[in-house]
Amino acid sequence: MNARIGTEGWRLSDRVRVSGGEVAAGVLGDGPPVVLVHGSPAWSYLWRAVAPALAGQYTVHVWDLLGYGGSRPGPGVAPSIDRQARTLAELVEHWGLDAPGARPPVLVGHDIGGAVVLRAHLVHGVPVDRLALLDAAVLDPWLTPFTSHLREWPEAYRTMPEHVFADIIAPRLRTATRRPMATADADAYLAPWTGAAGQRRWVDQARAVDPGDTRDIAARLGEVTAPTLVLWGERDGWLPPDTAVRLAAAIPTARHRMIPDAGHFLPEDAPDATVSALLGFLSGADG
Repeated sequence: MNARIGTEGWRLSDRVRVSGGEVAAGVLGDGPPVVLVHGSPAWSYLWRAVAPALAGQYTVHVWDLLGYGGSRPGPGVAPSIDRQARTLAELVEHWGLDAPGARPPVLVGHDIGGAVVLRAHLVHGVPVDRLALLDAAVLDPWLTPFTSHLREWPEAYRTMPEHVFADIIAPRLRTATRRPMATADADAYLAPWTGAAGQRRWVDQARAVDPGDTRDIAARLGEVTAPTLVLWGERDGWLPPDTAVRLAAAIPTARHRMIPDAGHFLPEDAPDATVSALLGFLSGADG
């Protein structure tokens, strides 16, 4: 096991060279393959309770998107949704999940991670056994007003004093959950974005997430044939819950499920309910 939870927190110990830079990754458990893809502005810490619970029955692959957590894009590489999807395709090859005769992986994506897994499948040909889309940023409009404002005025955010930027993003991040986030957990989510380098990374990732990378896959959702679960926090304040209904209706093989009293960071707000829903879906017990 090379992703672990310990006294020092969640760590991904593998480093994988990809065409767009270097990815922090890890693998837990044994069984059919599942790949967990976080969204923005999270990192794989989002899965720290979900991954070990799934690892009792599955081989769980986790990674940090380029520009997030411990992953770094190469010089001049913009961490766009399409770049992340191409990176996922490279990781699937690296892990041997596309080998002839191998069982295709289940792809689980949260927030823009939902767009990443769909784009990896529909555009870059990554095979899938099942898809799970959690509070997924796929259908317009999915850019929040904060991100839209940052994209319009990137230099203002890039050059503002570090403490001012920190005072903006810290309360912003806390709105991602319905339940109050523990201080240690909020600090862990904020850690990759601290200091001048973290501030630049936040601005870079916000500028790189282009809705154009989702509009073409939104038009192709009818091509999805794998069983699909659309799982949503009923109190998501970033992406309205009615988006789940629209997304599930656009995918012929999809069903949707709401998790009560949970916000946008669903695996953070309701890890037990998330695990239960995913295990039921992965086993095929709930259709």
